[in-house]
Amino acid sequence: MGQLSGPTDPTSDVGWHTHETRKGFFTDTSICIGCKACEVACKEWNSNPRDGDLELTGMSYDNTVALGASTWRHVAFIEQSADRIAEARESGRALVGLGMPSMPPPPLAEPAPSAARRRVEATPPPPLPAEPAPSAARRRVEATPPDTPEFRWLMSSDVCKHCTHAGCLDVCPTGALFRTEFGTVVIQDDVCNGCGTCVAGCPFGVVERRADGTAAPTTRSGERKGEQPEVPKRGVAQKCTLCYDRLLDDETPACAQTCPTTSIRYGDHDDLVADAHRRVAQLHEQGMTEARLYGANPDDGVGGTGSVFLLLDEPEVYGLPPDPRVCTADLPSMYKRAGVAAAGMLVAAALSFVRGGR
Repeated sequence: MGQLSGPTDPTSDVGWHTHETRKGFFTDTSICIGCKACEVACKEWNSNPRDGDLELTGMSYDNTVALGASTWRHVAFIEQSADRIAEARESGRALVGLGMPSMPPPPLAEPAPSAARRRVEATPPPPLPAEPAPSAARRRVEATPPDTPEFRWLMSSDVCKHCTHAGCLDVCPTGALFRTEFGTVVIQDDVCNGCGTCVAGCPFGVVERRADGTAAPTTRSGERKGEQPEVPKRGVAQKCTLCYDRLLDDETPACAQTCPTTSIRYGDHDDLVADAHRRVAQLHEQGMTEARLYGANPDDGVGGTGSVFLLLDEPEVYGLPPDPRVCTADLPSMYKRAGVAAAGMLVAAALSFVRGGR
């Protein structure tokens, strides 16, 4: 097992690291098809119950809405118009100007053709043989509308970030959260007392106490459609474990194992970050300047994340904070100020005592 607490100052130069062999996820949202296979695999493997009645929200085709105590993987559906696509690419170009992989130079103009080349080009090509009339099946296929730049779906499979500087780990009073030998952050449900401090300590809003939709989730079950077993581990904080039990057996996490497009990849964290940078450069070469990485910067407010994402728009569009910061980052400076204030009060009390004695 790993240490039970993390650093309180992510800007310090302590040189703290998770572990020599850190594992993680790389989620490439550009190839996610929104099948939600990762959601189902996660629930199946971890025996997570459903989140209340599965009803359409009226906001999207997504009916799980967000990450929660019983949904450790969540696929978002984000509809975008041509104007929003243009804005995303423009903001991406600004990031390119700040040092991200650059666009390839425009092709050079071709020289004017020679007289011989003009004579060859002027010769009409031989007529092509007439094609047979398309079949009914082929006509149906050709009638399928192609992808257009006027509309697109952004689909992204979100998950716990397993931060380098984990706020939830810092504030847990019982030691229920620990960092594993794989550099991931896991909650021990049999140690958690349900205080909810870690819920407030997560800058991504990932951690949640499991409920069943009632006012008293630890004492009774709510009314829900269909036959449902008793909700397990109610009132206890829950989140993704990166399939810690599977990692112990040298197996791939269930979501990455199930993903049909390899949008979710699992492996060594450093290798995944390098692959993510190469993927962004590849998309930029294709003209998709909106591509950018999230969680790959070790100098951000959480020291980088174990779950790295390739996004096609601003983080806010995906419901992610643009500048996450560990909640305990300001504790050292707060302690210093509190110490100065306490010393000042003692000095003032001593002066008052001396003057009063006179």
